[in-house]
Amino acid sequence: MNYHSPVLLKESVDALDIKEDGVYVDVTFGGGGHSREILSRLGEDGRLFAFDQDPDAHANKIEDDRFVLIGENFRFISRFLRFYGVKKVDGVLADLGVSSHQFDAAERGFSTRFDADLDMRMDQKSKLSARKIINTYGEQELSDVLFLYGELRNAKVLAKTIVEAREVEEVKTSFQLKEVLQRFLPKAKEHKILAQIFQAIRIEVNQELEVLKEFLQQMPQLLNEEGRLSVIAYHSLEDRLVKRFIRTGLFSGEPEKDFFGNISVPLKKVGKLIVPTREEIKENNRARSAKLRIATLK
Repeated sequence: MNYHSPVLLKESVDALDIKEDGVYVDVTFGGGGHSREILSRLGEDGRLFAFDQDPDAHANKIEDDRFVLIGENFRFISRFLRFYGVKKVDGVLADLGVSSHQFDAAERGFSTRFDADLDMRMDQKSKLSARKIINTYGEQELSDVLFLYGELRNAKVLAKTIVEAREVEEVKTSFQLKEVLQRFLPKAKEHKILAQIFQAIRIEVNQELEVLKEFLQQMPQLLNEEGRLSVIAYHSLEDRLVKRFIRTGLFSGEPEKDFFGNISVPLKKVGKLIVPTREEIKENNRARSAKLRIATLK
């Protein structure tokens, strides 16, 4: 399987401050790069659980008695760890977004480079696909998805164009969608705009922001005292949620202050924001937008 080298590998695993006998979770297993690095730092009594709902990732399973791979969405992290008798962990690592393998597997429909079925499901059992969204969502619903998740200013006119086109013929493939929207794709910006459109649809298909929120809300109860959270985000929508939750424990609004003007926030940030070096970006283009944030239980 073609899984590229993990982004910010050393930095994100260093962030966990690994104890040899600790219990850790890699919620985005993918090619297993982060998991292998964590295992290399654990002693015989350490344990690592990993999550990945994509069956392709299970071809990379690591044969190690200290390791368990769970084929589920990481929004259910606490529930599935309890199944293994684990209520608290020493660290959780999340490398958000789509793996290089998913982008490179043409038939999955994640990439703008290939003509493929509009799929984009990370969980192949899910009923909601990109094709369903493009062909059944109402104009307003479609416009909201493109505006909120793709940050596209002309979301309304894009949605209207899609709705008009599908009345003539169902839009089934990525190139068909590209053709429908061709007049909004000026040569110089075609790739950027298409990437935003595909990102918006992909986030909706996989409920990525809802999943991230549910996951973050479980961290204060799941982490041991001094437990660490290490999160790599690739676009501003995810990064904003992570930053906000670490700072306030909320996703909107401000936390309430007590009589003395103090706020009670469950997590505390550790160090500064970490971004990849120029060398890493040169070696792995996917790293260019990565941002690593670290937090610990207060």
